[in-house]
Amino acid sequence: MAAPRAPGAVLGGGEDGDGGRGGAGAVSNEDGRDCILEPLSLPEGAGCSSTPEGSPSVPCIFCEEHFPTAQQDPLLKHMIIEHKLVIADVRLVADFQRYILYWRRRFREQPITDFCSVIRINSTAPLEEQDSYFLLCDVLPEDRVLREELQAQRLKGILEQQQRERNDNNFHGICMFCDEEFLGNRSVLLNHMAREHAFNIGLPDNIVNCGEFLCALQRKLDNLQCLYCERTFRDRNLLKDHMRKKQHRRINPRNREYDQFYVINYLELGKSWEEVQSEDDRELLEQQEEDWSDWEECPVSAVCLFCEKQAETTEQLCAHMEEAHGFDLLRTKAELGLNFYEQVKLVNFIRRQVHQGRCYGCCTRFPSRADLGAHLAEAKHAALLPDRRTWDQPEYYFPTYENDGLLCTLSDSEGDLSAPGQSRGVTVISEDTSQLQALRQSSVLNQLLPRGWEG
Repeated sequence: MAAPRAPGAVLGGGEDGDGGRGGAGAVSNEDGRDCILEPLSLPEGAGCSSTPEGSPSVPCIFCEEHFPTAQQDPLLKHMIIEHKLVIADVRLVADFQRYILYWRRRFREQPITDFCSVIRINSTAPLEEQDSYFLLCDVLPEDRVLREELQAQRLKGILEQQQRERNDNNFHGICMFCDEEFLGNRSVLLNHMAREHAFNIGLPDNIVNCGEFLCALQRKLDNLQCLYCERTFRDRNLLKDHMRKKQHRRINPRNREYDQFYVINYLELGKSWEEVQSEDDRELLEQQEEDWSDWEECPVSAVCLFCEKQAETTEQLCAHMEEAHGFDLLRTKAELGLNFYEQVKLVNFIRRQVHQGRCYGCCTRFPSRADLGAHLAEAKHAALLPDRRTWDQPEYYFPTYENDGLLCTLSDSEGDLSAPGQSRGVTVISEDTSQLQALRQSSVLNQLLPRGWEG
């Protein structure tokens, strides 16, 4: 039987279409004397081994050697060396233990060559130096069905767990940044960390096993490890300063440890969230007419600089801030002649001061945002901006909140600036062209021109 090529199974030497039953991978009838035969199916309890599902160990398909469930590599190495069996794309198997138990039973019912392709290595060498390996892959319909069934069962369990967590209002958690305690639905804690600490691990409805996820993140912080770059620091203050200054208040997207906590990683067999999101949609677009008449743009929701009021347009938000807090963003922009980048720095400066509970007008700190808001309303300090040199700094190019929609609505158009002369002019100094001929003769650019060129 010719051996099909399959990903994940690469062996040295040539390949022959030898379907013989020789080789170390063959299983004799004596090996199955203790086996209880069952009909071919995909039951909840696959396999006939004495090792039950969910046990801390997994048996070898051929012998009685057992290996820890969490450690696949030693078992795979054992089966390759001792029994010449190669399992292709084992990382795509949703439930490794059930998969092994299933094929352990099937190989005791029928010869291995009924299921596996035979790959002969060193086929040009003398017969005694040749060897045969057995490839088990999803080219075999039974293996493909098994993998898909295991994937479907895992997805069902994950979705059920996710639904339980979404409906659970008895969740208890502590913010890992401010130690504030939260009771109720998990979304309260996750939204708090995203809003107050700019730490967003994703929408609550996209996360599963949330408690375990938060514990894993807390362990890293307890070990003084940055969640993004995963460097370790001497003390907690250094870690906090690093994550704040480097904008590292997010998880490392390349760390595969986190994949288990996102439902998207369970949706398609063998695809991670990165692969699902980067799929090429060109083929789908080619099948559709290029009609964008039904396109509806989602409005950007911006949040007030001083409270949690949201608005869909800049005009609505500015009207609210002027009426409720006495701060006119458009007027400030016009009076100071702010371009886009200066507006960004001003917004980020105010965001940071409010987040830290500090009035930028009088530099007084308050224990809560509510107290700060009451002070700003009473003292009318919202419009009392400090000297330009205080907020017009490069550090405020970086947003205080990564999802700050107000930054997306800022405008740099000259029409938004009010009376002429109020915007800051930029002085342009022209070149001195009185000695133009001398400049042409002594210019270093002459060295870059080919010889014989005349200007």
